[in-house]
Parts: sequence; structure tokens; C-alpha cells
Amino acid sequence: MLQDPKLAESLVDLTRIAHPPRRHHGYLDVLGPEKPENDEPLSLANRFMQSPLLAAIYERAWRPMFTRGFSYGGKSTLRTHTTLMDEIAGRGDHKILDVACGPGLYTRELAAQLGTDGVCIGLDLSGPMLRRAVRDNSAEYVDYIRGSAHALPFADASFDTVVCLAALYLIPNPEQAVRELCRVAGADGQIVIFTSLRTPAASLPGVTRAMRAGGFRAFGRDEITGWLRAQGWTNIDQTLTGQGQFIRARREAALRMAT
Repeated sequence: MLQDPKLAESLVDLTRIAHPPRRHHGYLDVLGPEKPENDEPLSLANRFMQSPLLAAIYERAWRPMFTRGFSYGGKSTLRTHTTLMDEIAGRGDHKILDVACGPGLYTRELAAQLGTDGVCIGLDLSGPMLRRAVRDNSAEYVDYIRGSAHALPFADASFDTVVCLAALYLIPNPEQAVRELCRVAGADGQIVIFTSLRTPAASLPGVTRAMRAGGFRAFGRDEITGWLRAQGWTNIDQTLTGQGQFIRARREAALRMAT
């Protein structure tokens, strides 16, 4: 567990939340009662993500299934994912934010090599997912927050690395979420996204209608990279793997440090 149980609290910007933060089931909750944002009904996919049953199987079955499905068999996607996770894992006094972290599998993995002043915060909207994260993926320098990807409860430039892995396609307003990722990433920071890719198969009318009805989204090849460029990020690497895409954006200062 975290050496300092108040570390997550110290990162929250109180001017950006509407409810007093409180510890609940081991995670910090800054949203108050669990209900759809803006009182809007949840999509089928998002209702499913709120399910305790899915939280129980998500880490071992649901997320791996989608990762493999993105690449028609998974070898390319899984290989790229493994390489990327090793490259972006925090080392030393690094601050990482894992947006839409689910049950925290990637959160814990990203924090494995952090130093004494490092931290990896997993943020998710789903209470059942976070309860599972606290139960299964608590670790040193890891903490969890219930919050919204549309309005991250942190000050500008709070993190060195901000990730959203296998989740952006479920967020109701993904462009707003990307803007928030950019806002909380530091001047020397990086943003990493793994998500869906719109391909001819995903563009078939029946498939498109089914995805929209379920709350899933497939992104165009230049859609997310375009959002990042609009926020001033120009050093962007994109790897396409079947139905998925890995995107890594870094600022000039981060590239200079790497070399």
C-alpha cells in the first residue's frame, strides 16, 4: 500500500471538484453519489462497466479479450503492448495517472519500479471496478480515485505520464477526455493511449449501429492524433495493430531528456 495514505488527497485540486473528497472502500471518491454524469442515462457498455460481475472477471477475461480482438488473434497487439508498457513504466520519482483504470491491472504494472517519491494514481468512474482494484491491485506507491475522465480532479501539469489504455472507446465524450489528458500532463510529460481503430470491418453499417447502440466507438486513424495536435502536441508516434492503435505523444522537453 502507499506509504503515505494521504498522497492521493494531496494531488486533488479542490477547486475542480463539487463534492468533498472522502475515503470509500479504500479509494478516494471525489464525485459523490454514483449516478450518470449530468443525470444522463448510461450506455449499455457503461452500465456493464458499473457491474460488480464484470469487475470480477474484467482483469482476467474481458480486457484480454478486447486486446486480442483488436488484432485478430492478438500477437501483434500483445507484443506492442508489452514493449510499450516497459517503456512508459515509471522509474524513480515519477508521477503517473492511469485514466479509466478499471480494476487496476495496468496501474499496478506501471508503478512497479517507482521510487520513494513516485506515485501511480488509477482513476475510474466505476465504484465496483475501484473496489476490485483496491482488493486485487493495491501496491506500494499506488492509489485509486473515483473521478471523471471528462473533468480530471487535478491541477494542470500534475503528472509526468498520463495513460488511457483500452478504455477511451467507452468514454462518452472522448475528445474532452483527451483534452483533459493533455491538461494534466506536465511540460516534460507524455501521453499514451491504446484504443480502437476504425477499419473497413468496423465501418460496416450493421457493425457501426451495434457499436453505437452499445456505447462503443471506433476511432479514425487521424482522429485522436488530430485532437492531440490541436492541444499543441507535435511529437506523436502511432502504431496500428489490426483493429487497435497505440498512440504516444511527448513534448519537446521530454524528447531532449530521453536523448
